Amino acid sequence: MRHLKLASTTFGGGTSRLVFVHGFTQTANSWRSIATQFADSYQIVLPDLPGHGRSHDVVGDLVTTADLLAQVGQTATYIGYSLGGRVCLHLALQHPQFVERLILIGATAGLDGDLDRRARRKNDAQLAARVETIGVEAFVREWLSQPLFEHRPDDADDLADRLTNTAGGLAASLLHAGTGSQRPLWSELHQLTMPVHVYAGEYDHKFIEAGRRLAATIGANATFTVVGGAGHGAHSERPDTVRSSVHKNLSGS
Repeated sequence: MRHLKLASTTFGGGTSRLVFVHGFTQTANSWRSIATQFADSYQIVLPDLPGHGRSHDVVGDLVTTADLLAQVGQTATYIGYSLGGRVCLHLALQHPQFVERLILIGATAGLDGDLDRRARRKNDAQLAARVETIGVEAFVREWLSQPLFEHRPDDADDLADRLTNTAGGLAASLLHAGTGSQRPLWSELHQLTMPVHVYAGEYDHKFIEAGRRLAATIGANATFTVVGGAGHGAHSERPDTVRSSVHKNLSGS
């Protein structure tokens, strides 16, 4: 695997940092509309994960990606969605000194069973072959047609942003950082001592279960919140609700 620096955008004021980490097929821009609302008080960092956006030629598994994220994010509150949430969990375990607070949306600590992981790796490999066969636009449209995203708003800008990705980059992300390749982290979560806030959308039943388990396993320093009227992408489906809740998390209320 190549160890390269992640591309990222930094802006805003203040001395404390917020690092917003996107999901699969997205880019650094996917968090921008929410992140800019914190820019008066915080320095904002928007990274492109390996295989995505300006980091399309960076290849890394979740462990390597967490190391690369630490390099660009440094000491900060880390806010991760889906794939980004799994990366942030790895970062918090590998480099806890950099994570002041952890906010996870639609995230999991991995699949427990070997058979489940093997099946998921096979599926991820099939998806990787699929994107390289049919191209990014057709693949992204297929990806977003899954029931997981049925509550996603019809956002032309978000779709256009996803289409800036490359087939090779998305394929590499699936192969190296897909859920099937992830080492389960459940037995390590008790090591997290920073405040952790976990979110899942009301209609995202699979991740409600995962989110409750995450918070319960982490312990007293973790909270779990269901975002009403939202599916998997709660921050894009109910942005005002999530922004307000994140603000409360940051203020400690």
